[in-house]
Amino acid sequence: MTLELGIIGNGTVAALVNEAAEISWLCLPRLDGEPVFNALLGGGGRFAVDLNGCVRTTQSYVRNTAIIETVLEAEDGSAVRVTDFAPRFSAHGRMFRPASIVRRLTPLRGLPQITIRLAAEANRGARPMRVERGVSHIRFLDEDCRFRVTTDAPASYILEQRPFVLDREINFVLGPDETLSDDVRAIALDWQDRTKSAWQIWSRRLATPPEWQDAVIRAAITLKLCVYEETGGIVAALTTSIPEHADSGRNWDYRFCWLRDAYFTVTALNRLSAVGTLERYLSYLRNIVAHTDGGHIQPVYGVALEADLKEEIADSLPGYRGMGPVRFGNQAAEHIQHDVYGHVILGASQTFFDRRLYANAGPIEFAHFEKVGERAYQVYNTPDAGIWEYRGRAQVHTSSAIMCWAACDRLARIAGVLNKPDRARYWRTRADEIRAHVLSEAWNERRRAFTGAVGDEALDASVLLMAEIGFIDPKDPRFVATVDRVNEELRDGYHVYRYKRADDFGAPQTAFTACTFWHIDALARIGRAADARAMFEDVLKHRTRLGLLSEDIDTRTGELWGNLPQTYSMVGVINAAARLSQPWDSVV
Repeated sequence: MTLELGIIGNGTVAALVNEAAEISWLCLPRLDGEPVFNALLGGGGRFAVDLNGCVRTTQSYVRNTAIIETVLEAEDGSAVRVTDFAPRFSAHGRMFRPASIVRRLTPLRGLPQITIRLAAEANRGARPMRVERGVSHIRFLDEDCRFRVTTDAPASYILEQRPFVLDREINFVLGPDETLSDDVRAIALDWQDRTKSAWQIWSRRLATPPEWQDAVIRAAITLKLCVYEETGGIVAALTTSIPEHADSGRNWDYRFCWLRDAYFTVTALNRLSAVGTLERYLSYLRNIVAHTDGGHIQPVYGVALEADLKEEIADSLPGYRGMGPVRFGNQAAEHIQHDVYGHVILGASQTFFDRRLYANAGPIEFAHFEKVGERAYQVYNTPDAGIWEYRGRAQVHTSSAIMCWAACDRLARIAGVLNKPDRARYWRTRADEIRAHVLSEAWNERRRAFTGAVGDEALDASVLLMAEIGFIDPKDPRFVATVDRVNEELRDGYHVYRYKRADDFGAPQTAFTACTFWHIDALARIGRAADARAMFEDVLKHRTRLGLLSEDIDTRTGELWGNLPQTYSMVGVINAAARLSQPWDSVV
């Protein structure tokens, strides 16, 4: 088992499909729901197509879509194509994105003999779901979850896992336990055509740089699949408990909305002119700001604003490659992380400036966000768990302080746009105070670098964000020196670690791909574009065959580890391409 996986989704659900056309991960009825297909974590839930005598598989996305085609070829020359997608298209004035996926099997050559293995589990792998057969469907039932698979394939063959010759095209529509409105084949074909068109129209509107276009488009589509569109919440990844490295115990549930990760996701899509995600996310932020009313904001919430994300271990699932524990929920919701206040305001600030939006934010929203800024000012020089969510220590982290600065800085800019000079001066004074404090206290003269925490000597790649958010001129000698120290101590080949010293789980053993991208950005900003391009090209080589990146890379083997797809990493593809690409007028 590897992370050579593809993703289908529609803004409500998402599924992971491996190279053998097995759907090994699907949560219902939404991105953070019950994993009914859980083979990725060692469970018995899966939707597999086994071709007798299979000797070769090839897999690809239909160009500029989230539709996956897997071709299975047998030693006798027979072949079958498996097409997987989640329906997503405009219908009756709204986006149609049900909690459904579609699977279509098409014989290509010979008489392929296949076996369908379809099984679902509930209660986090603790028990199989009860199965009931209908005339043209199979129902899967449990006390908290139910769905049906409607098909024109022989149900007896599927229920008995009996091999049969695929002598015609067959279709499966997995979705709510409801009767379809039409013949399953007609629906599957119609939904496929309309989904293909919808994705290609969306991709066509992206303002991509001329270089690395395929990588950027795939990254953009992947980020879009991580948005739960009903609320605007954005998950950090679609999986839980893929270890950061082998047997590390660093297994976390990332199917929630970290406000930090969501900010980076929205910013990357904005860079491509895909501003619709920003509008939905602003609605999500408005609710959080209203609920907290100037008080503590959690670093992470559920996609429907759930605050209680109690972390639990599922003993019934052995884990990815047997490397448990498998966790559901995330203790980070209980952490104190001061950078969140900056990320809230950074995530919303464009809505005050961008005239392309249906409606711009105004004085009412500004008044609410000012409460967030006040909180940032109150806590900027107090200890927290930091960007890496340390569970065993608290310090005054540099990355948290600069994000508190960003909250005040952006409020000053917004006040200027809203013609509120008094509030602009007010927030500029606070931003200047925080900036002076960080420049004085976070700079370590002996280390010749901004360190990860005030009074500490350990390096931390998160300080590279200083230039990206405008806290410091990238040509400032102190920032250049910091980039040099990161290059010397945290970089391994073309990869960058978050930090090197031991944390609650020991010393990190894999590079954190987002940090590699932050370093690429920093190198480009200080004028070392050739080195930045070399690093970027190397990272692209580590993507899956379908163009995806997870959270971490083993610098010795090049293997991907950590949850997939990691939005941080996919954001990096877009940002690096935008920064390093030649302009259009130089390549056409």
